[in-house]
Amino acid sequence: MLYNSTQNASEVVSAAQAIAQGISKDGGLFVPQEFPKYDEETLRSLLKKDYKGRAKKVFSDFLSDFTAEEIDECVEKAYTPAKFGGDNPAPLAYTSLEGTALNILELWHGPTCAFKDMALQILPHLLTKSLKKTYDGKDAVILVATSGDTGKAALEGFKDVDHTRIIVFYPVNGVSPMQKHQMNTQEGANVRVCAIKGNFDDAQTGVKKIFTTPEIAEKLAENNMLFSSANSINWGRLLPQIVYYISAYCDMVNDGKIAFGDKINVVVPTGNFGNILASYYACLMGLPVNKFICASNSNNVLTDFINTGVYDKNRHFYTTMSPSMDILVSSNLERLLYRISGDDAEVTHEWMTALKTTGKYEVSDSVKALMKEKFFGGFCDDKKTQDTISRLFAENGYLCDTHTAVAVNVYEQYVAQTGDDTPSVIASTASPYKFSKSVLEAVAPNDQLPDTEFDMVDRLNEVTGMAVPAPLAGLKDKTARFSDVTEVDDMPKYVLSALEIG
Repeated sequence: MLYNSTQNASEVVSAAQAIAQGISKDGGLFVPQEFPKYDEETLRSLLKKDYKGRAKKVFSDFLSDFTAEEIDECVEKAYTPAKFGGDNPAPLAYTSLEGTALNILELWHGPTCAFKDMALQILPHLLTKSLKKTYDGKDAVILVATSGDTGKAALEGFKDVDHTRIIVFYPVNGVSPMQKHQMNTQEGANVRVCAIKGNFDDAQTGVKKIFTTPEIAEKLAENNMLFSSANSINWGRLLPQIVYYISAYCDMVNDGKIAFGDKINVVVPTGNFGNILASYYACLMGLPVNKFICASNSNNVLTDFINTGVYDKNRHFYTTMSPSMDILVSSNLERLLYRISGDDAEVTHEWMTALKTTGKYEVSDSVKALMKEKFFGGFCDDKKTQDTISRLFAENGYLCDTHTAVAVNVYEQYVAQTGDDTPSVIASTASPYKFSKSVLEAVAPNDQLPDTEFDMVDRLNEVTGMAVPAPLAGLKDKTARFSDVTEVDDMPKYVLSALEIG
């Protein structure tokens, strides 16, 4: 299994190099040259396996330069009951709303209470093994741009991992108080956290620019270092996300919710497009998916793109109560466009160049048609988000966070518009306690809000009876280690200074 750059077909690398390097030198993203095909026999065999067994099968088919023993070790270390609270790190919750069945895939039972744990608990193991195979002796410098959840999950995954340093950038006013406190209290001798005076797109663009600046790369090389990424631009971040869609399908069959071979829909709240792309890749492998429902908040650039074929980031940026989706440049969309354009690196490069220079591009009619055939785009503002949280809790006592509520609301829109009653898996991406203020306002609108974030956590617990996840409860008395803030243009200087090579 080899990998190409989305913007340069002549660049061919191994899985280990794709993971270690993170991003292509030309700025493109690494994608597999082909996808393994899971026929009926293969999918049936996965029904009998647990989550770890399913993960080992998927990883072995994509990571051909890893031994079975290496994959086994990575999976066993990543998905432990101690980290995820049980043998199944991605359980399904079955509920309903106003007569519509909801099959909610809870991806937030890991150590930072967000879906990013599903990939970032295994990425450090994949990366350290990849470094030994390709860049033995070098230290990896992990640069992360985060809209809230990736940062903490990456910090937790990489803390004190040998031969790695990690620097996380987040928008100073663009994450929840809980997310900020999670990052700024992070332990580990090899971690740094810095806010930027800008939004997530500024942080993401700044990190990509640092990655592709030759002078900075040379400075790292002189000091026996190289850049890598823990964002979903790294193939090692995206690959583990394929697993939980395949596993969810198997669980639904085993639980009698669908018959083997039945199609499902997949509903994903998304900003950077990685999580929904993983489900699309699972479909390319043979998972029977009917429709991919892409749920956005008021930053509805993806909704407009799916409906028109025009991607235009030149629009108002909204700071919402679902901040992990406050994104106008969806980096993983590049991988989808590469695939549905017939693996055309040249045209993908043209679109990405137009996005950088003019802030917009329009895809061909054939690509528009393919997008409309497989994807549905919808969005939900903050008022509807809170209304959805309120209705779901009032009707069935099920408590969800703001991002999951966006997905549920857009799914309701989809059913109302199409009448499609195909059983659907809804990705639930974070614990409601990561967004206590917004969730509390939704379920107890007449309450006077407590003064602090942790008082809101306690009050939400009193109102709902839902247990506070231990990783969040334990943050209450922790003191912040980091308070750095930088201008976007000063991000390169900050990185070099943090590495003490400036």
